[in-house]
This record gives sequence, C-alpha cells and structure tokens, in this order.
Amino acid sequence: MATLEKIRSKSVLLIIVIGVALLAFIVGDALTNSRNIFGDNTTVAKIGGQKIDYTDYIRRREELNSQLEQARRQNPAQYAAYDTQLLSQLAVDNLIGERLLDDAADNAGIQTSGEQLRFYIMENPVNPRINELIQQLNASGLSISTPQQAYEVIFNPKRNGFTDAQMAPFQRAWLAMEEETKQLIRRQQYQRLLFGTIKANDLDKKALYNDYVATSNVDVAFHPYGQLDADKYKVTDAEIAAAYNEDKSLFKVEEPTKDVKFIAVNIAPSTSDREDAHMLSVKAVEELSDSSAQLSKELKKEGLVVSRKELRSSDLPVGAVKDYVLGAAPGQVKVISENIKGFTIVKMGRRNMVADSIQLNIVQVVGGALGDKVLASLNGGLPVDSVASRFGTDSVMAQPRQWIPLFTAQGRTGALENGQLDSLLAAGGKYITLVESPQARVLAQVAQRKAPVEVYEYDEISYELKPSTKTVSGEREKLEKFLDQNPDAKSFIANAAKAGYALQDFSLSASTPAVPRMAGMNSYYPDSRQVVRWVVMDAAPGQVSHIYESKDAMTPALYAVAVTEEYDDYAPLTNPDVKNYATEKARRDKAGDQLVKQYQPKSGSMASVAQAMATTSVNNPTFRFGYNPQVGDQEVMGKITGSKPGKVVVVKGDNGVYAYQITSQAKENFPFNDQQYEQQYFQLVNPNTGAMLRGADKVVNNIYKFEAGD
Repeated sequence: MATLEKIRSKSVLLIIVIGVALLAFIVGDALTNSRNIFGDNTTVAKIGGQKIDYTDYIRRREELNSQLEQARRQNPAQYAAYDTQLLSQLAVDNLIGERLLDDAADNAGIQTSGEQLRFYIMENPVNPRINELIQQLNASGLSISTPQQAYEVIFNPKRNGFTDAQMAPFQRAWLAMEEETKQLIRRQQYQRLLFGTIKANDLDKKALYNDYVATSNVDVAFHPYGQLDADKYKVTDAEIAAAYNEDKSLFKVEEPTKDVKFIAVNIAPSTSDREDAHMLSVKAVEELSDSSAQLSKELKKEGLVVSRKELRSSDLPVGAVKDYVLGAAPGQVKVISENIKGFTIVKMGRRNMVADSIQLNIVQVVGGALGDKVLASLNGGLPVDSVASRFGTDSVMAQPRQWIPLFTAQGRTGALENGQLDSLLAAGGKYITLVESPQARVLAQVAQRKAPVEVYEYDEISYELKPSTKTVSGEREKLEKFLDQNPDAKSFIANAAKAGYALQDFSLSASTPAVPRMAGMNSYYPDSRQVVRWVVMDAAPGQVSHIYESKDAMTPALYAVAVTEEYDDYAPLTNPDVKNYATEKARRDKAGDQLVKQYQPKSGSMASVAQAMATTSVNNPTFRFGYNPQVGDQEVMGKITGSKPGKVVVVKGDNGVYAYQITSQAKENFPFNDQQYEQQYFQLVNPNTGAMLRGADKVVNNIYKFEAGD
C-alpha cells in the first residue's frame, strides 16, 4: 500500500519526465532532419577535418544544373539524355576535391601573385565566369569580346557612357570572379607540385630501358578457357572461398554498402492505348482537312503537338515527310507515320521564294547622342571602313560585310525580326537604326542579298504514345499483390520469376546516385534515387520496400527492392558478382592445372603442343616485356621474359593456357633517353590526385539525410 501511494505521489512528476523525454525524442529526430541548420547536422559530407555544408552543396548543385541546362541549349543532342540524378553526387565530389586541394595549398603556403591573376584572367582565362560576365555585358547592349574590354567598361564606366550605379553589379561580379580565380590558380599550382613529386629514380628508368631493349625470338601458342563446363571442372565451396580470399582486396568498399534484389517494371502502352491513339490520328486528319481549320483545343489537351516548319528544300528531313511535302498541295493533310511510338501528321502550307541570307554593314555606337552623327555621316557617304577612325575606336566599332543567315538546316533563324528585315530592304541602300538603347545604338545597311531559294511551310502534328492511367494502374495492382504475398526478402527472391518479374543484383551506398540500369553501367533508372535513399537510410537486411514510381509520362516505371546484405569493409562472398568472380577464378585455376598436364610436350616440339591445343603457334621475333600483342597475361609475360632459350614451356594464365619456346635472345642498341623514360614511368604510375589527397581518410557521405523520405 505504501508503495502504491509513492507511485501516486510521483505521478505528476512521471508525466513531466515522460513528456520531456518525448519532446527530446521529437526534437532529436528533427535535428537529424535535412532542414535542421545547426552543428554537424548541416554536414552533407566530410573527410578528415574537411566538411561540406548543406548551403555550399545546394549552391554547387544549382550551379551544375545551370551549366547542364546551358549545355543542353547549346548541344541538345549530346546532353538531352544526361541524367540529372547524377548532379547531387557530382556536387559532393567536386566540393570534396576542392576542399582537399585548398587545404593542401594552405599547408604548402601557396599564394597567387598579382601577375599570375592578371595572366589567368586577361591572357589565358581559366575561370568560366569571365565568359559569363562577357555574355551578360553583351546582353545589356554592349559589344564585348575580350576580358580586357570587359574590365575597361566595368571599371571605367563614365569613360564608356555609363554611370557607376549601372556598373556596380558587374564590378561585384568581377571581384567575386577574381577571388574564385585565385583559388583556381592555387589549386593548379599545388597539383603541378604534387605531380612533380612522382619522379623516377635512375634505377627505375634503367629498368624500363632494360625491359625495352631486351628482346626474345619466341613462338607462342594459346588455348583460351572460353566458357568452361561446370560439370567437367567442378569446384568446391572451399576452393571458391580460397579464390575469394586470394583476391579479397579487390572487393574492399569505401563506405557502408547494402546488396539488393531489384525489380523494375517498365510500363509500355497496351493494345487499348494503341487503338485509342489511332482514333486520335483519324480525328486530327478530319479536323485539319478543312484548309482553314486548326487543331482543336480538345486534341491538344490529348497531347497532340503542332510545330510550324519553314525549311529550304535541301533541309527537309529525308524520308516520308520530304517525299510528301515536295509533292503536296497547300492544305493537304496526311498521316506520315503511325507506330507503337505514336504518329506524325503533316498539313501542307505555302511555298515561297526567299533569300536565305543577307550581307550587312554593321556599326555599333556607344552613347545615344553620337548615334545620330554617325548615322548621318554614313548616309552622307562615309565608308564603313573609315567610321572608326573618324569617331574613335572607343566609341564606334565597325563590322563590314557580315553575312547574316536567315535560314539554317533547322529553319528560320530569327537573327533578324521580320520588321527589321523589312526596314532594311525598304531603306534602299541607306543605313538605318537596327537596335537602340539609351547607352548604345546598332546601325546597319544591306550590302548584298543571296539569290532566293524555295522555302516550304507546313505544320507537323505529332503525338507520342504513352501508357494510359488505366494501364499504369493495372501494373501497379499486379506488383502490389506480389509484394503483399511476399513481404520479406526470402520470399521476394524465391517467387519473383514465378510472378513474371526479373531480379537484378546491385550494391548500393550513399555515393550511388540512383539505381543503375545494369551493374557497372553509367546509366540509371529514372527517379530511382528515391529507392537508393530508402535502402541506404531506412532498410535492413531481409526487408522489402513499398512500390516506388517514376513519374516520366512517356516511360513510366514501377520499382521494388529487397535488401539481402549489408557490410562496410569487404563485399562478402554472398554478393552474386563476387561469388561469380570467385567461382570462375577457381574453375579457371582447376582447368588450367588439368590443361597444362594435358598439353605437356610429348615429342619436345612446339608444333606438337600447338596441334594438341588445336591452334597454331605465332612467332614474335622481338618479344618485349610489356610490348607484345600475343600475350595478354602479365604474369605469363614475366615468365617468358625470364625464361632461357630452348625448352618448350606450358603454363596456365588467367585467361587460358600458353605454350612458348624461346629460340634466341638479343639486346637492341637503342640510345638511353632520360626524359623519355621519366615520362613512361609517370604514365605507368598514373597518379590519382584525389586518392593522394585523401590518403587513408574515408569520405563520410550524408547526402541522403538531406533528401525527402517516402
């Protein structure tokens, strides 16, 4: 009874304690959330004493994304398929590399001199931001092409017709660019110093020289293992484990890793979806057959896209579109192609004869008042080549006889607006003001026009067929049923094939940007980064995920994953790729031993061994260590180099069994070149700057802590 009273008397205190503990739990959880901004919880990654803060990471990722978008605009074919999922890890890698270099440069006391800064900004720019500044100045109506011109305008604004306030943003950007460039120069200096430490001593260089001048005349026969019969060359678990332990260093991992079995359901349009698409094409042709009709809003909502084309005959796409456009009458409509990817319809427009390029004399004038004087002088007969000398190169820049393309292979360029072109052609050879701002003016005159060419106008209506919502829902229901029936990794793996799902094996870590399409390939499943996050952050061996979905409208996909193993030192023998490697190594080793016995020379001749191997021997009169096409196994290469003439030798290699016989040895009389072998040594070492800077330190990657969970 007394004990009960004590408990009752403490009840309020217990409630308070429990409440505080619960609050601490909630706050503690919040502190590990990506949105927290205190202490180490803003550290995206760290190595040694260097940390990457979340704000720096976000800034770098945005910079990389901006660079990618610019690259896509300039070269869409090359960068269209670049996976943006890679940008997050790329940002971390960049920042870690920079921090390590900066720290090493600080420790070495490396500084950037004023002369170096001037050279690497003005003469040999190393910072791409200088080009961004020049582009921004040009977008403001200036004609700037060099860093020197940019510096002059930015830091002498009044002399160039600008106010201090107008140039203030550019001045801040320039100074920031200078600070960045200082860091870039320091990093480059340190890298040069670091590479300079990789030097061959005299013994190293002499060894390389001796390996090259020492030659053998050798006959070589080779029998590759190929696909070895598992029943003929059976290997035990002990032999597989021995092969694994022998090469265990190959399987070392740099960070905690989890092995998974992965299902990807790539959803294709159903038969019903294709039938619906065909009906859309029929309806579109009906709507467009009226010469004055346009595609209805209803069909546009269904996903039909209209593109107006204006192309020269030589630029029409080869194939069905070109064949149709060259012969079609204005207003005619036809389905050009229809397949599993969708359809294309063409509605023919006008044919016109137009000039596809025009040559202009262009004069750029700084300062609004001066523009009228220059325009009057040019129209009064002043040659364009003389305008700069009369008004000064600081104020006027002439660009005589500039060809302006009005059409390219992609169609009308837009280099000149229709109104500008009409004004130029109507000016009768006079100069007109083409572009004008308070600070500058662009004057132009038609110098020459090319002969007209035929241009075809037509509308191209395209529809990309994608799986319908009904189709996607059906595949999702099927996968949900499978996961409900197989909630653990063991049953997930055992029953996937029966349910029609193919399993893929992957090893995932915090540095994995997304799920690869194939092991070892630099191609990733769309929107699969979310899968990696669950595996890395939340999953334990034996667990199965819920369904993850790629929202790509054209190629939707569903993902599910089961975690089978986790480790942080070496990939275990249970890893399918590791198991396969060790098994094949053990099998090759066993086959090699048997084949060496089988091919031992009975008559002592090389010909008899080659015949037994079902091949022919190849003579190499100048066999060198590291310089021969017949032997791809370095260990065998070393044995040949170290052998004496006369005897036929049969040895096993990693990729097959070799037989060789040295008939003679020689030493070629090449002069020794110290610099040549210094370079060869450097190429053989092939130093890795990142690894040298990291040393024994490991990168701790927290990147997935800063991404939203599911």
